[in-house]
Amino acid sequence: VLLCSRMQPSKDKNTEEAEPFYRLSLPKKTSSEIINEARNVLRTLRTRRPFTPTGNQRKLFGSGSSRPPQNRPPSVFSLHASSFDLAESRPVSGVRLSPLDHKPVLVASAKDEDSSICLPKPPADDAEVRKLSSARARFFRRTSQGSFLSAKMVPPAQNEEKLDSEEPAMMNNLCRSTNNCLAEQRSYTPFNDESRQLICNQRMSRLEDSLKGTAGKFLFQLRGESDQMKKPDTSSAWPRSPGWKKRVTGSEDETRINELEEEEIFWHIKILPILHELEEVEDNIENLCLACTKLYQALNEGNMLGKRFKRRSVLLKLLYKLVDVDSDPLCLKLAKIILAMKVDGKSLLGVCKLAFKICRNEKNDYIIQNDRLLDCLLEVLRTEDLQKNSEALLYCMGAIKFMSGNAVLLNEMVNKGAAEMLLQLMKQINKVKENDTYFSNLGHLLVQLTATLRNLADLPPARCQLVCNGAVSELCVALEQRMNDTDACTYIVRIFSKLSSYSDFCAALADCSRCYVLFLALLNKHQKQQDLVIRIIFILGNLTEKNNQAREQFFKERGSVNTLISLFQTYHELDLNAQKRYHERGREDKNHPKHPSEAEDVLIKLIRVLANLSIHPSVGAALAAAHRIVELLVTVLECKSVDDCEELVINAATTINNLSYYKMKSSAVQDKKLHIAEMLLKLLMSNNMDGVVEAVRVFGNLSQYHEICDFIMQKKIYKFMIALLDAKNQDVCFSACGVLLNLTVDKNKRALLMEEGGIGKLVDCLQDFGPADWQLACLICKTLWNYSENITSAASCFGEDTNTLLVLLTSLLDEEVALDYSLDTDLRDYHKLYWEREFKPVAEKLLDRIQSHQSCLPAATITPF
Repeated sequence: VLLCSRMQPSKDKNTEEAEPFYRLSLPKKTSSEIINEARNVLRTLRTRRPFTPTGNQRKLFGSGSSRPPQNRPPSVFSLHASSFDLAESRPVSGVRLSPLDHKPVLVASAKDEDSSICLPKPPADDAEVRKLSSARARFFRRTSQGSFLSAKMVPPAQNEEKLDSEEPAMMNNLCRSTNNCLAEQRSYTPFNDESRQLICNQRMSRLEDSLKGTAGKFLFQLRGESDQMKKPDTSSAWPRSPGWKKRVTGSEDETRINELEEEEIFWHIKILPILHELEEVEDNIENLCLACTKLYQALNEGNMLGKRFKRRSVLLKLLYKLVDVDSDPLCLKLAKIILAMKVDGKSLLGVCKLAFKICRNEKNDYIIQNDRLLDCLLEVLRTEDLQKNSEALLYCMGAIKFMSGNAVLLNEMVNKGAAEMLLQLMKQINKVKENDTYFSNLGHLLVQLTATLRNLADLPPARCQLVCNGAVSELCVALEQRMNDTDACTYIVRIFSKLSSYSDFCAALADCSRCYVLFLALLNKHQKQQDLVIRIIFILGNLTEKNNQAREQFFKERGSVNTLISLFQTYHELDLNAQKRYHERGREDKNHPKHPSEAEDVLIKLIRVLANLSIHPSVGAALAAAHRIVELLVTVLECKSVDDCEELVINAATTINNLSYYKMKSSAVQDKKLHIAEMLLKLLMSNNMDGVVEAVRVFGNLSQYHEICDFIMQKKIYKFMIALLDAKNQDVCFSACGVLLNLTVDKNKRALLMEEGGIGKLVDCLQDFGPADWQLACLICKTLWNYSENITSAASCFGEDTNTLLVLLTSLLDEEVALDYSLDTDLRDYHKLYWEREFKPVAEKLLDRIQSHQSCLPAATITPF
């Protein structure tokens, strides 16, 4: 109820009849006007977001997971070469492949970029071809037995001097190696007619001549390429010649022959030396890592990443064997290469587990930052089939979740659009219904995905991506489908908990009418799941803090109030039982449990929802009539001390204050007003100023009842109210002045202002806060008006403060003096509105009354307004 209202017109125009200012004005007002005028009588509450501790260990599912260990994928496992598919991704014989985007061209020298390189003539007889094919077979057998490279593939001269030997020796080896690989290619190349065979023979012959004529220049150029492989983006060691397009305008088969020929040359010249290096330094982790880096760059340079590389399966076997070295830095390099090779099936699962294993160790975050593993993992999420590779995606998503725990990697994810990508993946998961065989497995994936989104939600760009891409509706769909999956529900609710603290997302969530039904269903289903309940209650508190429509919509949902009451009772009992066990154990005060406890924290958030709901006029009236709610709030004041649990007690007092605003016969607050006053007295006498202010506010509303006014006088509470006028705080003075205003309605209680120096304190408040707070100034003038109703002499009524009050009122009624025109337009208009509508009418009447009683003459007749 309003602490004050306008004076009512008198029935007798010839007499001055002063009406008490606390009474309600007759004209009806809108809810917004009532709330605006009843400043600090109705207030919403804010509270801290529930705390989520960071897990000590990185796991797929935390220690608090609702999933039994036997029903969830493991976070710890062993990985070996056998974990991969050694025969994976071999091209099918006879299948025509599409041309590569990038076709490296062999160049003799920098000055001769336009010269075309042709193929040497292959061996004439079939016996030599079979001999070369046999050597290739020995190479594969050797690699499958554990050695990276066969010594027989490298001539003795090259074994002695390696790749950096003198040019003649290297050139001889190069030519032999090239002839072997081309002969091998010839055996694998299908020809359907003599013309194609003739074309191939001619190109081989030209390449052989070219290699012999430019050996020195080419090898000199080759030696400087190691420095160019440091970055994948550097200019290729195989620049295209202007005549390239002309050479590939023939048949598709001829184009493919060109590609295979150049791939073979690139393999022998650029890849094989690195593989030799891997073999030579297999006991040195640092050198192995360096060689893997060079290998990735060389493969990228030769366009050999992906599935279309002829020797892909051979290379993958070598990489899989290196996994057994069991070094995280090396495995990081291997995972990046293997993922770039676009493996699938068992190998995809193995490499995702490898990435998961690396990211599980927080100490590896630094080396992960310096590599581009994140790009590869995001590519897996973007391209792989959701149902076919659900387990691989699970570990891939788990690795990304671990990365999101690192601030640097988290920002990198946001910059790469990970939030939008994960939301798209969630949409795919939401399309799989509960009766589908993949539904359960995708639930494991959804937990990892939502845990990552929860971390991304901390960053503004990610929040913007989520809001703009309809995250609210998709999260609600997931919540509805996974109602029985506590883990998934908890992570989704954590996302809402974070995002609902921001006005844009909170508005979007409030507009999703389905969310209220879902939240109520979760609260009823998981009533004792504290970490889930507290976050849902926190979200509801955010929704109802500023949105009047959300207050009404939630209240109208079936069983909403009963659910809140049930939760209140459940957690109040849990709290009482915890306190009882504590006292039975006889603990000393210094070992008193930390507050707020889990049960208390739920009650804090729950009471906040009730306080925010009560702002809506019809909802507030209904809650004020709910006796069980008022009883529970009063019980909190009975059982709790503000020193032990400050926020809980103050929230309870604020909610009672909001409910006491609604004056009606069915009000439960009115029925229990004396008992409430007794409970508030304990809070009023505490050393907690916030608690004192809340208690004063409640007394401001309750003091409209005669029983409460008598209680205030009996308990000497009025002295405390007068003392609060010295608090030098606008809100404190406003509330205290409201109580004093209501007390002065009773003629027998007006003298209390003079007894305790109240007049002087009111004048001081008017002087200190008047120009800055016209509502408070109006309230002070109304109190003085009620106090001076039976005035006979201004001096006897206001004492030594009379002249100060006269000067002050005269000054404050001067618009040019009272209103600060240096303020911006909006603020000045706001001040002027309250000065004209609230302060000026009362102050003018009070000034006239004082001036007319400065002598002993009767007061002039004043027409009440």
